[in-house]
Amino acid sequence: MKRDVLVDLAWGRLVFAQTFDDPRHVIDLLRAEEEGRRDIAMYVADPHVLVSHAPGELFIDPSLTYRLELHRYRPRRNPVSGVFVRKMSELADAEEINRLYAGRGMVTGDTALMWGNQRTPTFTYLVAQDERTGAVVGTVTGVDHVRAFDDPDNGASLWSLAVDPQSTIPGVGEALVRVLAERYIGRGRDHLDLSVLHDNDPAIRLYTRLGFQRVPVFAVKRKNPINEPLYVAGPAETELNPYAKIIADEARRRGILVEITDAESGELRLSHGGRRIVTRESLSELTTAVAMSRCDDKQLTRRIFQRAGLSVPRGVSASSAEADAAFLAEVGEAVVKPVRGEQGRGITVGVTSPAALASAVSLAQTFCPDVLIEECVDGEDLRIVVIGHEVVAAAVRRPATVYGTGRQTVADLIDAHSRRRSAATGGESRVPVDDTTVETLRAAGYGLGDVLPEGVALRVRRTANLHTGGTIHDVTASLHPTLAAAAVAASEAIDIPVTGLDMIVPSPEGEEYVLIEANERPGLANHEPQPTAARFVDLLFPATRTTPRAWQPPPVPQP
Repeated sequence: MKRDVLVDLAWGRLVFAQTFDDPRHVIDLLRAEEEGRRDIAMYVADPHVLVSHAPGELFIDPSLTYRLELHRYRPRRNPVSGVFVRKMSELADAEEINRLYAGRGMVTGDTALMWGNQRTPTFTYLVAQDERTGAVVGTVTGVDHVRAFDDPDNGASLWSLAVDPQSTIPGVGEALVRVLAERYIGRGRDHLDLSVLHDNDPAIRLYTRLGFQRVPVFAVKRKNPINEPLYVAGPAETELNPYAKIIADEARRRGILVEITDAESGELRLSHGGRRIVTRESLSELTTAVAMSRCDDKQLTRRIFQRAGLSVPRGVSASSAEADAAFLAEVGEAVVKPVRGEQGRGITVGVTSPAALASAVSLAQTFCPDVLIEECVDGEDLRIVVIGHEVVAAAVRRPATVYGTGRQTVADLIDAHSRRRSAATGGESRVPVDDTTVETLRAAGYGLGDVLPEGVALRVRRTANLHTGGTIHDVTASLHPTLAAAAVAASEAIDIPVTGLDMIVPSPEGEEYVLIEANERPGLANHEPQPTAARFVDLLFPATRTTPRAWQPPPVPQP
């Protein structure tokens, strides 16, 4: 066995502690950890002894080690459908891997180093591609211990399993783990190890289902800002929703005192240097009551946008059945929404008949007596987050869509989609099986009990709201400057410091748009890895401002 071995995984170094005779060398390596990286000393025989030599600098990682004895592995009868697993094949794959890491709150790595690693037999970087879109939706990394240090135990290990939280394909993680295990079986390896946080229940369920079993193997890490949540006890209150938690975590990272005044609503009191601000998710005391009322009243929002010279769809207030039907005849297809409301409640999209219009108006009036009827504009549903009158993030939102397997009913597919979206959003996103969903299915020619043919994509909601199972896809890097300018102008017209502007656009890379509405409390957690929480805390506490990472417009092609 080779001695004093470590490998660089691009996000940090993996120190094989069993190859070191002197534990002081392991400590010295961990002390040399670079800023923004996460080094791990794995297979530490006596972790308590190692930590005792530097208790102020090191800690025993609260993770569990699981091992798959590869001779006991049993392949899946039917391969996971809808996804293709392959090796990293180009540098762009490394960039996609980093995107997945960032989306899961993991440490990103040096893409050039990943690419160099991939070209050696020690490392295996796998990516999972959506067969329908070609998008990379998952990744996993393998390390061959025999290649790394002539491991006498003939082992290998699995690292950095990450699946895109917006992916609608079931079983991506399982497919990645299985392909990696099967590659090491092909090399004649004895076992595959992995380390997983003790409270990561979904991952542990996956691994145990695949045959992994607990083994008494321990890791040691260095106390640094990235690892702080692992060795410093958090607050007693743990029931914050993802939209408040992302703000609380960013504030604590900067040394800002966080008091949870109402966990259920996501209300926090933040204090630093004599300054105190109350927030409710991304809504803070910096947003005036006037600005809130402007966002709350969609008719008022339209008028403000129009006066600012911004584009909005044609619209009227619902009045009489005759007048409403006349407007519908003029535009051909309409969207009906309550003037006040949020999260897509009471909204009906794609109204084309007077009877359907009357029904949609009646539904909207159950949420607000005042109803707005607007022209239905085709295009992508674009959300742009503006903080301090600067664009921070942009994403296309898409309605909940299920994909047929030829075996499952539409109801089963909706339930599976809801479980995936709920897991990815901390319980915030599910498809409600209500009259709106049933009507959407009926319009497409299906019912809840129908078996959806294999490969058929079926939209089960018309609106793209995340709370009703929609997915979100980051387009910040490709956002056209005209759309960014319109979003900033809208935030200035409303005079609101934090807002989510909703647009319908043919493409986020083009200039055309219509503004739909402004949200005074946009969900910042929906736009990771963009620095929404960081920019929000910058706004609240400028003295703690981090390095600026403002959005920059993409280059405009020259004719």
